[in-house]
Amino acid sequence: MEAFGVTHLVPLSLLAAGIVAVIRLGRGQRDEENPSRFSRGFALAIPLTTIPLQGHEWVTDFDLFIDLPLQLCDLAWVAAAIALWTHHPYPTALTCFWGLTLTTQGVFTPDVMDFPDVSYFTFWGMHLMVVLAAVYLVFGMKLLPTWRAYGWTVATTAAWAVIAYVFDLALDANYGYLRYKPKFGSMLDLLGPWPFYILSEIALISSVWALITLGLRLWARQEGSTRTPVRS
Repeated sequence: MEAFGVTHLVPLSLLAAGIVAVIRLGRGQRDEENPSRFSRGFALAIPLTTIPLQGHEWVTDFDLFIDLPLQLCDLAWVAAAIALWTHHPYPTALTCFWGLTLTTQGVFTPDVMDFPDVSYFTFWGMHLMVVLAAVYLVFGMKLLPTWRAYGWTVATTAAWAVIAYVFDLALDANYGYLRYKPKFGSMLDLLGPWPFYILSEIALISSVWALITLGLRLWARQEGSTRTPVRS
């Protein structure tokens, strides 16, 4: 699809409107001890939307090299659904870091077939809901990641990269763009050739997540209150 064409600007507009809405909703629900009906409804909406769309693609046009659930966004929507349902710190941190950084990269530099292809709806439904879940949990509900959660997110992402790369080599695929960059422009173009862009991406992502953690902890300290995600 054409970057920042009509079919790109429409989901971006929906995302902007959704961000305003979920922040307002989340702020009104901060005093609730358990996940709200909205939070759990949102949690259910993610798989109920994503699984049928992915299933349709697998049944009608399955491609071993791109359709296995090995992209990080496939893990991100699962983490987002669990985080919304439980408000547990681990999936909440994954949703925060993945949703606010890596998923947003896909939002602004989409590598997907254009409207009205089914993959268009799968891509945008998944990506928009993950980003909105992250915004709702962090800036609405103020469920902020700790440094421990930051460490677990880095470790989880590293484990995913190793597993995905093994599959890439076995299948001659490119899940996670770990073997070469996407055909269309992306932020990876700024990080040099392979394998340097992988190393640069690791350093950059770890640093950005650390800065996000620091900023959110300072925000919590400045306002004098925060909510710790539940551990049940």
